[in-house]
Amino acid sequence: MPIYRLENTIQPYEWGSGTAISELLGKPVPSKEPEAELWLGTHPKGPSTVITKEGRISLHEMIAQRPVEILGSEAVQHFGPVLPYLFKVLAADKPLSIQAHPDKSQAESGFNREEKGGVPIDAPHRNYRDDNHKPEIICALTPFWGLNGFRSLEKAVSLLSPVCPIVLKNVFLKLENKGVEGLKTFFTSMMTLSVEDREKAVQEVNGKAKALAGTSPVYRWMVDLAREYPADMGVLSPALLNLICLSPGQAMFLPAGQLHAYLNGVGIELMANSDNVLRGGLTPKHVDVPELLRVVRFEETTVQIIHPSFLQPSLSEYSCPATEFSLYVIKTTKDHPYLSLQKRSVEILLCIKGEGMITVDEDGDAWSIKQGDSFLIPACLAPYRITGNAQLYKASVPLKQP
Repeated sequence: MPIYRLENTIQPYEWGSGTAISELLGKPVPSKEPEAELWLGTHPKGPSTVITKEGRISLHEMIAQRPVEILGSEAVQHFGPVLPYLFKVLAADKPLSIQAHPDKSQAESGFNREEKGGVPIDAPHRNYRDDNHKPEIICALTPFWGLNGFRSLEKAVSLLSPVCPIVLKNVFLKLENKGVEGLKTFFTSMMTLSVEDREKAVQEVNGKAKALAGTSPVYRWMVDLAREYPADMGVLSPALLNLICLSPGQAMFLPAGQLHAYLNGVGIELMANSDNVLRGGLTPKHVDVPELLRVVRFEETTVQIIHPSFLQPSLSEYSCPATEFSLYVIKTTKDHPYLSLQKRSVEILLCIKGEGMITVDEDGDAWSIKQGDSFLIPACLAPYRITGNAQLYKASVPLKQP
C-alpha cells in the first residue's frame, strides 16, 4: 500500500482569514471568501479525498475498505475502524466564540438526546453533531492569541474591578468571598443578562476599558471584542480567563470542559474527531448558555505552554495527555533527513514550508513535497524517509513502542 496525496476541505467561517490558508496552498490571494479552517481527516462535515491511480475516493471510504492496513491493528482495537483524530490549519482574523467541549459521556448523552428529539444533524441550533469528545491541541504558526481556562480568583477580581458594569456590581462584590462558587455565579449572571442590560453593560465596559487599553492587553482585547460584538457580555472574558499569546512553535492543550476562545492568529490544531462545540458568546452562531454551563469546569487553571520535545535531529513531539492523537513537527535539512519508525499508526503529514522528497526504503518509490502538500501514510507502509529542506507537521495515533 503506497503513500497517498490528499485533497482537503476548507471551512469558510466568517471569522477566517483571506490570506493565510490560500498562501499555504499556493492559491490566489486574497481568497473570494474567508477561509477559517483546513480539515484533514474523515469528519462527515468535511472529509479529505485520497488521490489514487484509480481515481479519487473519500478517506472515510478508503479506511472502511481497508481499516487495519491504513490505521494499524492497535488503533483499530482501541478506537474501531475509524480515524480517531481530526487535523486542521486554523486561521483566525476575528475572535472565535467563547466555548467548551463536552467529555465523552456528555457527548454521548447529548447526541442521543438530540437524535431522539428529531433535531436534524445539520440544524443550526443543534449542539451535538456526533457522540465524541473533543480534547485538542493548538500549535502556533504565527503569534497566536487565545483565552484558555479561568484565571486565579485573585487576578480575575483585580482585572474586573475597574471595568465591572453597574448591573453586575452586586454579584462582583460577592465574587472574592465565595471562591469557585462565586466565579460560577458571576459568569452565569454575566451570560444571562437581558438584551437591554447587555447593550448598556457592554457600552459601559468598553468606555472603561478604552481608558485602560494602554496598561494591559486584557483591556485592549475588551475594546476589540466590544467593537466586534457590541451587545455581548463575552467582552469581559479576557479578565476572567487566562489571556495567552503563543509564540510560533509553542502549543497549548485544551481538555474537555475548559472554557476557551481563540482570538487571532494561525495555528496547527489537532483534536479527537468531533465537531461538538457549546458556545456562550462572541459569535453569530447558535448560543446555548444553559448547556455550556452544564459542561464547563469552574476551576482555576494554570495553562502549561507546550514546547516541542526533541526526539531526533529532525523530529520533535508536542507532548499532551490525549489518547486519540499525537502531534509532531518534522524539520529536515541536507544533513538531517527524517527517518520513520518501523512500527507506526496511521499518519497524516502537512508541509507548511520548503520542499523535499518522501521515499520508501523498501521499494524506492518517491513523492515530491512542497508547501501545502498533504499525505496519508498507511500504518502498513514500510519505513520511509523525508529529505530536503522542509517543515512538516505530523498527526498520528499514540502507540506502545516495543
